[in-house]
Amino acid sequence: MTILVTGGLGYIGSHTVVELLNNNFDVIIVDDLSNSERFILENIEKVAGKKPVFYPFDLRRKELLAQVFDAHNIEGCINFAAFKAVGESQEKPIDYYENNLFSLINILQEFKTRNISNFIFSSSCTVYGQADEMPIDEETPLKLPESSYGKTKQMGEEILKDFATAHQRKVSLLRYFNPIGAHPTALLGELPIGIPNNLVPYVTQTASGIREKLNIWGNDYPTEDGTAIRDYIYVVDLAKAHVKALQKLIASDEATVIDIYNLGTGKGSSVLEVVKAYENANNVAVPYQICDRRAGDITIAYANADKAERELGWKADTSLEEALRTTWEWQKYLESRSV
Repeated sequence: MTILVTGGLGYIGSHTVVELLNNNFDVIIVDDLSNSERFILENIEKVAGKKPVFYPFDLRRKELLAQVFDAHNIEGCINFAAFKAVGESQEKPIDYYENNLFSLINILQEFKTRNISNFIFSSSCTVYGQADEMPIDEETPLKLPESSYGKTKQMGEEILKDFATAHQRKVSLLRYFNPIGAHPTALLGELPIGIPNNLVPYVTQTASGIREKLNIWGNDYPTEDGTAIRDYIYVVDLAKAHVKALQKLIASDEATVIDIYNLGTGKGSSVLEVVKAYENANNVAVPYQICDRRAGDITIAYANADKAERELGWKADTSLEEALRTTWEWQKYLESRSV
């Protein structure tokens, strides 16, 4: 069975492609390389022992997308293609709306025209905004997200629900918490272009001396140590959940399916706890400074992922320290490439 993976050379996408190949799916990747590099494609092949088909273009180009659907018998899609930096989305909201939503709609137009089902959407815990109670389960009411990025994810979900209902299709909305870590081979990982927006890559670059110190955005949150709390999930665990969600859709006899799953560990860690765990896991020092809070950030978010365990037979069981250890190995690999 052939699956289209958009953004398949990105961080979560590349790990998911490996898991799909390991489960005997054929994979077509469309990725414009705005958040990745070509060597990731070679490394996917090294890790999985199989090569996916790759097309480098922007999904906003409908005519190129149509050609891919003409050339391959695509029977499902996992959609990762999106701009993803919360802070940047506040400065460039229109770019975020155009990129994240037009690309989604273009794929769904092809699905509609060609009568294809089995669509997995890469969503985010940002759709909950600042939830009133923890942990966050799938019944937690959605609030208007704090960031334009979160709004594109919430709108994407609504588009997909309408699509599934109107056209009797099967979709799965996967709300990730905070993915971290790298592949155990150290051949795949998060590739921040320029200054990292996410905590763990920034910690990594600080530990390796690329950055002078880590900026911690706010230590006056109402938490135990004053820093924001998130649910950090190991990327390989997250990738495996996509395969399980896809297999569930494929196996379903129902015409219309709208699955929603929170994907996290169920445990919250503060920014300072992550810094300390990183130092312990890798025996390195991470100098930091406290800055003002960043626009669009919420105080606390961690998942109740029981539904995914119950319905998909999936659980995130890699520890924070182990995930952070793989990140450091990945950094060492990146440095060895650039020598």
